[in-house]
Amino acid sequence: MIYTVTLNPSLDYNISIENFKPGQINIVDNSYLLPGGKGINVAKMLNHFEHPVKALGFLAGFTGREIARKLESEGLTCDFIELENGISRINIKLKSEVETEINGLGPQVTEADIAKLMAKTEQIKDGDFLILSGSIPTSTNVNLYEAIIRQLGHKKVNVVIDARRDLLKDCLTYHPFLIKPNIHELGEIFNVKIRSDAELEHYAAELKALGAINVLVSLSKDGAFFLDADGQHYHVKAPQGILVNSVGAGDAMVAGFISGYLTRHDKQYALQKAVAAGSASAFSKGLATKNQVEEMMRMVEVNAQ
Repeated sequence: MIYTVTLNPSLDYNISIENFKPGQINIVDNSYLLPGGKGINVAKMLNHFEHPVKALGFLAGFTGREIARKLESEGLTCDFIELENGISRINIKLKSEVETEINGLGPQVTEADIAKLMAKTEQIKDGDFLILSGSIPTSTNVNLYEAIIRQLGHKKVNVVIDARRDLLKDCLTYHPFLIKPNIHELGEIFNVKIRSDAELEHYAAELKALGAINVLVSLSKDGAFFLDADGQHYHVKAPQGILVNSVGAGDAMVAGFISGYLTRHDKQYALQKAVAAGSASAFSKGLATKNQVEEMMRMVEVNAQ
């Protein structure tokens, strides 16, 4: 079984305005609502790939109910904790000449809510996959990802982490199966700006030295860099296409890697599917379908260095 944890889900209001003018009244050309949050995006993609997946996390209020309704209508199994107060955040994704995001803060999470979540994650079994993605609620100063992984330390769970700064770094001592920063986030961890392949390889190796088993770095339109458990380097170029929506592309990459690895237990195949899933989603209005990813895989070559 695959479990995703989304601690701060959102209802994403996606709008397009051809010539957006700040400080003026703008008329929307197109709009749609989607459940958001990095873990939710991963769960949706894995569901597209027909893997058994259960979405965990926190939901609150009318927006939380709408998130659950939309996910369940897609056939996704949800086991969220419903918070007593507040609403799940609403994020605005504005696409014009450039993409702009305005993200809400989310509801208050209590110690009792955290205890309920920990009771659910305690049920995860040896061999299962657990994906921890995105931000944590601002109402807690506890690294919940580190707490969850520490709780599961006596089990052989394949932990995947896609988070920023200390949320990721504090978990490395527990040897997660896969981490997936983007190149900007990789630089943030070490307070540097990465400007070359040599620097990219160096800082990915630093994360591996700190405990990560596999390191996958997304490079936006330039594809991905992968450092595996044996120290083998891979550079993968992304297929060319027209960017439609970059939101969720990195999450699709995570799902593609897990799907590919579970399907063949071959890291090169997993990497090929990861880059294809990320690219196909970037070229789509929402997350890519299984058929779109399979078609894109024909255009992805994986080269070991």
